[in-house]
Amino acid sequence: MIHSSQLLRRALLADAVFSGTSAVAMVLDAGALASLLGLPEALLRETGLFLIAYTALVGFLAARTSLPKGPVILVVAGNAAWTLASVALLLSGAVSPNLVGTLVVLAQAIATGVFAELQFVGLRRSEGMAAA
Repeated sequence: MIHSSQLLRRALLADAVFSGTSAVAMVLDAGALASLLGLPEALLRETGLFLIAYTALVGFLAARTSLPKGPVILVVAGNAAWTLASVALLLSGAVSPNLVGTLVVLAQAIATGVFAELQFVGLRRSEGMAAA
């Protein structure tokens, strides 16, 4: 168990707010977003459904001052992987977003990468966290 730093709690909370907002938009309005972004509706809806569960986990972690470091490491690694996967998706040719869609995917990839970095630094600052 670690005593989470204020930076870690705030980074987790910001991630939960961002992910939760995205989840609601994707689940409730996937069709309109698909038209706006040039991305498949099913991809947006399924991503939104995943983000609902993710938001619950990250929000739960953000609300705790004492927590196991394993789930936090999983969130950090997941955010880093999400960032790389978002860029890979654009480069793969599996989807053909329009300019707005490309910019949105890149913006969320950058935001997710920033969350990963802030969470990693916050984890390192947490009490009980062994120096790496």
